Amino acid sequence: MTASTNEYPTKAYGATSPESGIAPMDITRRGLRDDDVLIDISHCGICHSDLHASRNDWKWARYPMVPGHEIVGTVSAVGDKVSRHKIGDRVAIGCMVDSCLECSHCEADLEQYCRQGMVGTYNGTDRRDGTTTMGGYSERIVCREEFVLKVPDTLSMADAAPLLCAGITTYSPLRTWKIGPGSKVAVVGVGGLGHMGVKLAAAMGAEVTVVSRTQDKAADAKALGATQFLLSTDKDAMKAHAGAFDMVLNTIPVPHDVTPYFDLLRIDGVQVLVGVIGTLPNMSSLPLLGRKVLTGSGIGGLAETQEMLDFCAENGVTPDIEVIAIQDVNDAYERMEKSDVKYRFVIDMESLRAS
Repeated sequence: MTASTNEYPTKAYGATSPESGIAPMDITRRGLRDDDVLIDISHCGICHSDLHASRNDWKWARYPMVPGHEIVGTVSAVGDKVSRHKIGDRVAIGCMVDSCLECSHCEADLEQYCRQGMVGTYNGTDRRDGTTTMGGYSERIVCREEFVLKVPDTLSMADAAPLLCAGITTYSPLRTWKIGPGSKVAVVGVGGLGHMGVKLAAAMGAEVTVVSRTQDKAADAKALGATQFLLSTDKDAMKAHAGAFDMVLNTIPVPHDVTPYFDLLRIDGVQVLVGVIGTLPNMSSLPLLGRKVLTGSGIGGLAETQEMLDFCAENGVTPDIEVIAIQDVNDAYERMEKSDVKYRFVIDMESLRAS
C-alpha cells in the first residue's frame, strides 16, 4: 500500500474532560501525506505526564484527548515519497511528531527545542492542517517519516516503549554532560525516570549512587546497578558525601528543595532536573557560587533518541515494566499516583483490538 487520501477510523482510549477518566472512543487518523507513515501500534507506555495532561493539571488540555507518547509498532503503509521506512518495519514514536526542521536548533539535531515549537505527539497542533494530535492509546497512528524511529531487533516491543520518554529523558543529560567511565553520578529518586537513570549511567561506565528519602529503595538501587545507596534524611551520611559527584540527576517530579543536593557536587558539578517540578521553592544562590550548575533537560532530538535505542539494544538496558490491558488504564493511573509500579506500565494494544 502506498499513499492514500482515505482516512483511517481508529479505536482509541482517551479523556473528554478533566474528570472523565480514560474511556473508549473512536477517532479518525488522517489519510497519508506523501511523507507519512502508518503504524499499527503494538504497545504504548504510560507516562506520569499522561495522567497530568488528561486531568488538565497543567491547564493546557484540549478535549477529546488521546494520551500516549511512548509508542511502538509496525509500519503498515507508507506515503509515496517515504524513503526511511518500509512496510513491516519495527518502529517507534516518542514525544514529538513534527517540527520545522529548518531552524538552527532543528539543524543541530535538537528538534525538541525547535524555535517554532515542536509538535507534541498528543494535544499538539498539526503544523499543516491545524488539527489536534492524538497519541498512542490507540490501534494505529500516522506520523511524518522523519519522526519515526527504528526499534532494534534485539529489543522487545514492550521493553522499547518506555525508552521513548523515560529512557531518552535520562539518557540525554548523561550524554550532554559527558558521563562515562570514571564519572560519579547520584540519581535522586527511583521511579519511572530514576530507575532508567541508574541503568543508563551504569551502562555508560559511571559509578552510580541512589539518593532516596527512605531506606526501602536500597535493595532496588543495587538491583538496578547502583554501587551505593545514600539516605537523604541522614545528615551525617550526606555530609560524608559532600563534593563526591560529577552529576546529580534529580528525577523527583514534585516541588521540593533542591539546595541539599548541591553539597554533593564537586566544583563544576551539575544538578540536572528532569522531573516536571513546576515552581521551585525559594532557594539561595549561595550554593551556585561554589561553581555548581543547576539546569534542566527535556527529551532528546531524533538522532539522540535513535542513538539511545541502539545503545540500550547493544548494552542490554531495558526498563522494568508491567504490561497491562488498555481496559485497566484508570487503575494504572491510580497505582501510579501511589508509586505502586516497578517501574513503568506498558499497554498491550492487542487488548484494544480484541475489544
